[in-house]
Amino acid sequence: MSAQTYFGTDGIRGRVGVLPITADFVLKLGWAAGQVLAAKPASVLIGQDSRRSGAMLAAALGAGFMAGGWQVSHLGCMPTPAVAYLTRALGKKAGIVISASHNPYVDNGIKIFNEKGQKLPDALEREIEKLLACTMTTVDCEKIGTLLPLPNQCADYMRFCQQSFLGNLSRLNVVLDCAQGAMSHIAPKVLRKLGAKITALYAKPDGLNINHQCGATAPLALQKAVLARGADLGIAFDGDGDRVIFVDDKGVVVDGDELLFIIARGAKQQGRLKGGVVGTLMSNLGLEQALKALAISFVRTQVGDRYVMDGLLQRGWQLGGEASGHILCLDKTTTGDGLICALQVLHYLIQSQSPLSVFKKGMEKHTQILRNVKTSQGAKVLKSQAVQKAYAKGESLLKGQGRIVLRPSGTEPLVRVMVEGRALSLVNEVAKEIAQAVEQVTQQLSTHHSC
Repeated sequence: MSAQTYFGTDGIRGRVGVLPITADFVLKLGWAAGQVLAAKPASVLIGQDSRRSGAMLAAALGAGFMAGGWQVSHLGCMPTPAVAYLTRALGKKAGIVISASHNPYVDNGIKIFNEKGQKLPDALEREIEKLLACTMTTVDCEKIGTLLPLPNQCADYMRFCQQSFLGNLSRLNVVLDCAQGAMSHIAPKVLRKLGAKITALYAKPDGLNINHQCGATAPLALQKAVLARGADLGIAFDGDGDRVIFVDDKGVVVDGDELLFIIARGAKQQGRLKGGVVGTLMSNLGLEQALKALAISFVRTQVGDRYVMDGLLQRGWQLGGEASGHILCLDKTTTGDGLICALQVLHYLIQSQSPLSVFKKGMEKHTQILRNVKTSQGAKVLKSQAVQKAYAKGESLLKGQGRIVLRPSGTEPLVRVMVEGRALSLVNEVAKEIAQAVEQVTQQLSTHHSC
């Protein structure tokens, strides 16, 4: 598999699309971003996760900024949320992370934050993209930017995380899965300083093992470790640390929807919840129903943390997220932060004096089946009469006791078919029929095109 890079505020999805990793592209991207982000040259932080290509791309990106006169500070390996925090804490004009998040080591990406530690809006992304088609220029020699290494900023971020937690974790036995990523040298230290007994797994990154059969997208090893060690719970991050999931004392995964419920319920009980909660089209129906029972408002956005953020900012709310474990706690920080989220969950768990398997009760998850169908014509396929007919039939079978979500993937040539309800057999049947309709229409369009 050849290496790929992506340009987009989430590091994976961007209108530029998937491109081969080349230093010259990233060099020009740094120059273009510098031209758009400030009227005159300023200062930028650059960090990276643990994958091998990060150092090469960080050097090229920094050179692009310096060509435009910017001052560049390299942080080295640092979680995405740490870069967002340090950008605003150190008064930088922008912060950039070289990371493809939960993807394998052969992929990489660019995540850009503004001076407030927030991801860029669409309008600024489009301006940067336009400049990529222009000829790159370099300022006069005496105005070229300089490079300033900043290798010891972990302590500031760790202190920030510790200060977000009030209490002591001394009674907790926790297994951590650091995904061989950027949290490997941070999360174990923070939780130990707060008193927890920590067993750290997958915390020895070598540049090639990031997210490999570990982390938030592959929690099986963590589940086994929690049971084998008799731990109170397990916590898994993704490669760049902006996602988190838990494993309870019974070895059962507690996903982002359940973590969002735990935080919202605790904040509501303590009078700390401002407004309601923002989820996405893929958020479990059980989350919506559980929040409704607590008189907490809930709205859905398109899939993606950038849309969750927009939903929160539009309403002046503070809490939102996705089942993947990308959760925004805007009362604590400005972007998805797996460690900050984990500490909020632990705050309420400690106060309850209950095991996580008991404490998470209150939200009954509906069965959710996701089928991915390969197609490069997702939008056209979904508008077809056959797929719309299958959708209508599925809605009729669910009788208002479930949901169907059909959407083209934002990162791959796929149509995602999600069906949710209480009865597994019915949910499976509806998902299968709709997926078959998508496949058939895809084949018909392919045959017609070839003719």
